[in-house]
Amino acid sequence: MNYCIEKNYRNNDALRASFNRLAEKTFGLNFENWYQNGFWQDNYIPYSVVIDGDVVSNVSVNACNMNYKGKIVKLIQLGTIMTDIDHRGKGYAGALMKEVIKDYDGKADGIYLFANDSVLEFYPKFGFKEAKEYQYSKEVTISGKCKVQNIPLTNKTDFDRAAKILDTNNQNAQLYMVGNPGLYMFYLSQFMTENMFYIEECSSYAVAEMEDDTLILHTIIGNGAVDEVIRAFGSQVKKAVLCFTPKDTDGFEKSELHEEDTTFFVQGKFFEENYNEEYMMQAITHA
Repeated sequence: MNYCIEKNYRNNDALRASFNRLAEKTFGLNFENWYQNGFWQDNYIPYSVVIDGDVVSNVSVNACNMNYKGKIVKLIQLGTIMTDIDHRGKGYAGALMKEVIKDYDGKADGIYLFANDSVLEFYPKFGFKEAKEYQYSKEVTISGKCKVQNIPLTNKTDFDRAAKILDTNNQNAQLYMVGNPGLYMFYLSQFMTENMFYIEECSSYAVAEMEDDTLILHTIIGNGAVDEVIRAFGSQVKKAVLCFTPKDTDGFEKSELHEEDTTFFVQGKFFEENYNEEYMMQAITHA
């Protein structure tokens, strides 16, 4: 069957709608609100097999430049990898992977993705290797009350303000994404609209959520110390789990990260040079 590969077509209403139908069918996700809010930009590029006007297979390229220990690293994250059930086994995903790798050969310091358990034998065919991530946590005792201020994210004005905060401030982490607030906003404008906070004492923002007495801290935007930010959430917090790698890991317990139905695959110079480093990709930058 004849097919073509279409790339970077976000402003093509028909193809975008077809892409969204496949994403909804495959993952239960729809990118339309993200697009309408202005966060789908040139750093999210779908590569899609199109047959008779329908997107039947896709691999999306996310430009995920990272600040790693103060230096900018050019990374590419592959995501939204999907093939319609009626078109599987025809080599479409492989053709897209080859096209992406050809287009970015020599243009990035590394490529990575998160794969589910059903396709673990697929990615090594294209030069990817399994890699480890490490997560940091600690038990805490806090006597003070909660001092954080919730930042409402209910409309486009709020979303644009949050995106500007992300785009114009450093984060207190060893490794964090830069130049792509849209990927952060995929979460903050849809699934985490009540999870951004301001800590006045250290003039910093945090993206966080509480699970019983455990603080899940996704990022610190600004220079607020990790312990200071944790304390600001008050005595309800008995344990803090970081979804990023702190600059100073002293006092934290380190554990290899194991997520259900998720395997971290990498290739490229950055990952080869930092093979023994004990970091994790920020959870809210997973594509």
